[in-house]
Amino acid sequence: MANFKLTISDKKGKSTSKELKDKEANVLIGLHIGNEVDAAVVGLDGKLKISGGSDKSGMPMRSDIYGTARKKVLISKGVGLKNVEKGQRRRRLIRGNTISEEIYQINCSYDGELKIEEAPAENKEKA
Repeated sequence: MANFKLTISDKKGKSTSKELKDKEANVLIGLHIGNEVDAAVVGLDGKLKISGGSDKSGMPMRSDIYGTARKKVLISKGVGLKNVEKGQRRRRLIRGNTISEEIYQINCSYDGELKIEEAPAENKEKA
């Protein structure tokens, strides 16, 4: 039983999150970073492009590592590595680019414009 938290962002910088459970989430299993999927999965029309994600323990997915497994990789820049000097490399634990049941969060970009519902403003007037 797969449960995913999708973080969807559009081109204008708006983002929202949706949770997919069980049968709805099974559509995404096996897809890679960079693949497109129909946005009807989350109730939108258009396409969603998978841009990344992380697993249940917070390990990021990296697009150049094939498969679903965690691997210790020697990297010099990019996803999974911060604040390194020029020429420095580090060995980091990274998740592969394929979505499996171990993935918790999936980051997606939406080709349309998101309509985000704002919470009603509360009146803070004191009588």
